[in-house]
Amino acid sequence: MPDRVENALRADIIEIGRRLHAREYVASNDGNISVRLDGNRVLTTPTGVSKGFMTPDMMVITDMNGSKISGDRNASSELLMHLEVYRHRPDIKAVVHAHPPVATGFAVAGIPLDRAVLAEVIATLGSIPIADYGTPSTRELADAVGKYIKAHDGLLLANHGALTAAGELFAAYYKMETIEHFARISMVARMLGRERLLSREEVLRLESLRGRYGVQSPAPICADGSADALGSTADPVDCQYVTAPSSNERLVDDGLAGISMPSKRSSGPGDEIRLTYRELTALIEDAVRQLR
Repeated sequence: MPDRVENALRADIIEIGRRLHAREYVASNDGNISVRLDGNRVLTTPTGVSKGFMTPDMMVITDMNGSKISGDRNASSELLMHLEVYRHRPDIKAVVHAHPPVATGFAVAGIPLDRAVLAEVIATLGSIPIADYGTPSTRELADAVGKYIKAHDGLLLANHGALTAAGELFAAYYKMETIEHFARISMVARMLGRERLLSREEVLRLESLRGRYGVQSPAPICADGSADALGSTADPVDCQYVTAPSSNERLVDDGLAGISMPSKRSSGPGDEIRLTYRELTALIEDAVRQLR
């Protein structure tokens, strides 16, 4: 690879690190970025450095086993999961890992981003499942990522963060933006008490338009029970599983179908009580007034 190309990739990694830090997708020395230089070499961020303040000379080149080829610093401690992505997906050239706060909140809560809410997300990422928990920087985490990356370009990592992959660096970064944006919108909709879902039929229509949008997906969508029709299984390991109820209408107003809701029964002293954001705010305001 010509030096000018490698230098450009180093500059791109620095810019993406700066954006991750500016958007508060990472804190302290969190996160890591890598790009495949060729079939045997990977350029990656170093360990122990804030991604918002990197310089070109900090980058590290390793082989596909993670052994350092060049660089004054050590490679990211989480390089193993990047290498696992490259092994499973020859089409992938770049990987970004970060801890965007709202998306990571979903990962901590054990809630995958797999409800058919936004057409743009369905057309591009399909769904964002949660990879099983693995201790960071271990083979366990790399194996958890490898299990799901075959069918997805974006993952939540249980109690950890998010990972995205693409054919080039900025595409991988933009997918991280999409995941966090989707998570924020989903959280607001749930706080408001409802999500209007795209119907299963609309989801499959969007999937059929991927070619027109220039989207190359690693796996088909399995839209909530339609897996047999798609010739796949409804397992998020094999396909992009999306919750989307069948309907003659394109949007289905089913409240928060599929999300645990409180049952209508009398409450005892130890029972859980759920309030809407508006109800909680009113209670807090009333309590403050009583204290004055």
